[in-house]
Amino acid sequence: MDEPIGSPDVPAVDTPLDSRTTDPLAMAPPWVSAVIRQTIWRVIGIGLGVTVFVLMLLQARSLVSMLVIALFFGIAMDPAVTALHAGRGWSRGRGTAVVFIAVIGSVILLFAVLIPAIVQVAGEIANRIPQWISDIEAAFGITLDIAGARSGEELEAAVADWAQDNAQAVLGLASTGVGAVFQFFTIAMFTFYFAADAPRIRQTVLRRLPPHRQQRLGWAWDTAIAQTGGYFYSRLLLMIINGGLFFFVLIAVGVPPLVALPLAVFEGFVAEFIPAIGTYLGAAIPLIVVLGTEGGWQALVVVVWTVIYQQVENYWLSPKLSARTMEINGGVAFGSALAGGAIAGPMGAFMALPVAALITSFLSQYTRTYDLTYQSSYDRTPGTADTSIPVAAP
Repeated sequence: MDEPIGSPDVPAVDTPLDSRTTDPLAMAPPWVSAVIRQTIWRVIGIGLGVTVFVLMLLQARSLVSMLVIALFFGIAMDPAVTALHAGRGWSRGRGTAVVFIAVIGSVILLFAVLIPAIVQVAGEIANRIPQWISDIEAAFGITLDIAGARSGEELEAAVADWAQDNAQAVLGLASTGVGAVFQFFTIAMFTFYFAADAPRIRQTVLRRLPPHRQQRLGWAWDTAIAQTGGYFYSRLLLMIINGGLFFFVLIAVGVPPLVALPLAVFEGFVAEFIPAIGTYLGAAIPLIVVLGTEGGWQALVVVVWTVIYQQVENYWLSPKLSARTMEINGGVAFGSALAGGAIAGPMGAFMALPVAALITSFLSQYTRTYDLTYQSSYDRTPGTADTSIPVAAP
């Protein structure tokens, strides 16, 4: 009889497998298990490091936001500082100081004019409130009693009573003002540093990268300067044109010059740095002032001028000045301003447009494009024949 295949000396006993045979690390070579263990500890270390870094950023988010704002303004100042440095032979420190003093002086002058004008407008409106109340009562046959205040003196007394009852809120507002002043000077200091030492900062960063990455980051840096600086200066020029013309319109309808000047500056700033609807938002407050202090037809003149100027700027003036600085779609500009405002408030809306322009520039540089092989029948220009070739659905 044939013997069964197999060794008769090995008993067929069911014995449990050695626990080491079910462990992949034990079955693998020793260097594999060492690499896996090192990778696990490395992932844990990186995760802990990232967590600590994020927590530190959250704690220092105020400082980080101030640094970002200062970097934005430093980049915006770079073209002017470079023009003084390379064109006139000034040192970067001297050129930065001149540009910086001009900007700070303009802001101080604006507030020096704006605050007295606000006080004057508030006083004039307060004096007119009793007459407005009487006109409304006569027109609608009703009796109004607004907090018992029927004259300017009573309004002032009501404000004093409110301040006394809300002393804690007033102190909180004062402390907020002190914090805002501190943030302003902090941003100003970092802005001066970023603008004055821009070449050294840029060279220090680029030296840490290989040559091919230096080319890309250098191009991105130059694009940031061109887009941010070009946006800022073109918008500033448009603000001067818009505000100057609006100032003369307000003077023409009878607004006093000291009141018309800050209203025109406010309208020009809001109109040029908030896309699409900025002109109408900026004209809202001057319109209310004109309606309340001058009359109805004067306010109508302001409305007509606002609409006319908006069309002229959108279709002729703005494209001429911004053709080489802001390559961005109008819808993208409006959406980016809304997103920036939702994320970081007014300053985020202010910075959103150049950031959106940078993103579109980077996408155009780093994304691949192909030749157009399909022409849609809906893309035809007026007066041309349909040259599209019917093709089967993919």
